[in-house]
Amino acid sequence: MRTHEPRLGERTTLASSAAKVLIGNRSARRAALRGTGSLVLACAAIQAATKVLDKRRPLRHPPKEVVSSQRTAGAAAFATGATLETPRLGAVLLPVAVGIAVSRLRAGAHAPGRVLVDVAFGVGIAAATCRWWPLHRDKPADSAGPKLPVPALPSGEGLVVVVNSDAGGEVPSEVELRTLLPKADVRLCDAGEDLHTVLRQAAAQVQARGGALGVVGGDGTANAAAVLAADNHLPLAVFPGGTLNHFAADLGLPTLQEAADAVEAGRGGTVDLGRITGDGTCTYFLNTFSIGVYPELVRAREARETSLGKWPALAVGLLRVLADGAPIDVTLDGQPRRLWLLFAGNSRYDPPGFAPSYRPTLDDGLLDLRIVDGKHPFARTRLVAAFLTGTLARSRVYRETTATRLRIDGMDKAGDYTRDGEVSPAADTLVLDKRSRALTVYLPAPP
Repeated sequence: MRTHEPRLGERTTLASSAAKVLIGNRSARRAALRGTGSLVLACAAIQAATKVLDKRRPLRHPPKEVVSSQRTAGAAAFATGATLETPRLGAVLLPVAVGIAVSRLRAGAHAPGRVLVDVAFGVGIAAATCRWWPLHRDKPADSAGPKLPVPALPSGEGLVVVVNSDAGGEVPSEVELRTLLPKADVRLCDAGEDLHTVLRQAAAQVQARGGALGVVGGDGTANAAAVLAADNHLPLAVFPGGTLNHFAADLGLPTLQEAADAVEAGRGGTVDLGRITGDGTCTYFLNTFSIGVYPELVRAREARETSLGKWPALAVGLLRVLADGAPIDVTLDGQPRRLWLLFAGNSRYDPPGFAPSYRPTLDDGLLDLRIVDGKHPFARTRLVAAFLTGTLARSRVYRETTATRLRIDGMDKAGDYTRDGEVSPAADTLVLDKRSRALTVYLPAPP
């Protein structure tokens, strides 16, 4: 009976699920994404090389050998990528990868030299991802501004927390939160309900009785609660419950347990809010603002990141939007510019380059500006080459700087902008600046 090899998509899903099951936390998710992305890149490269070689030597690369090479290189790539991100996974994954290579040798599929080449190729692909997909190590956060007294709420007594059921998280946030903080007033915002209305009602109760406002959701949900809390001078407890949770992670609260501990301990600090003003309206961003191809890049990444992982999906999306898109003409602080994209971070991001990942502080009063220029010859080709080789910081089409204020004119032709991952229509003139230390938040206790 013939046994069929699993398809690439099936292997990707199995690999991603396996890593998530091993350790169900943010570190494991990053390991799953890097491992899966490395696996996909390795298998895709072997497939592409095989197609080229088959045109020249069609008899030397039968499909069975190709699948065998993909299996070995893919296993090595996944194990190496996941281990680079979360070293303790190496004890589980590396022996599995070695076992796959040894079984291939015993089956006589290839000579030892060929197996070693496939293993080395997979390891090399995983290592190469670090050039454009920086490793991130979890560390105790101390990113907020001056430490302030906030109410210590044992068992959550005095906390009114809104759970956004549409936030996209995978954990049963409401049930877990009621277990962690049994005296908290937990309110579920169901599908179809207006989140802002539920938040306003919760904030009014906190103002009347004292205590703190809490929110469970992703960055968009946290944004809505943050503006309300800042305007009403309320302390905010941020519980991660969305897809990415960048703001909660930068606060040092990557899990519901750590956020609950912070509420009970009563340790707080202040953070900045990024502000966008235009046509008499004002909106805010906790993390990032961007224009140009970035809104389309967000859509293209989201369409692929479930199967590829965030950063491989970003690479594929970048190639697509640059192929189909065009640079925009805007005026920055009075200077006409042609741009592929402009990124503005709420406080300075690390690392430098095209993959800003985390912020060492959230109250520096600065906008982190990253600009891709569209006026240079072969700008898009140079951008892609610099991105894939990890040399973007040295490219002439790319610029990094900081500012406290930025005026953008001509946005009527540029189209939409992206704010904390949400795409919105833009006014003709936008002004970016900061409300420094405007928001008080709960922080983790010192280690």
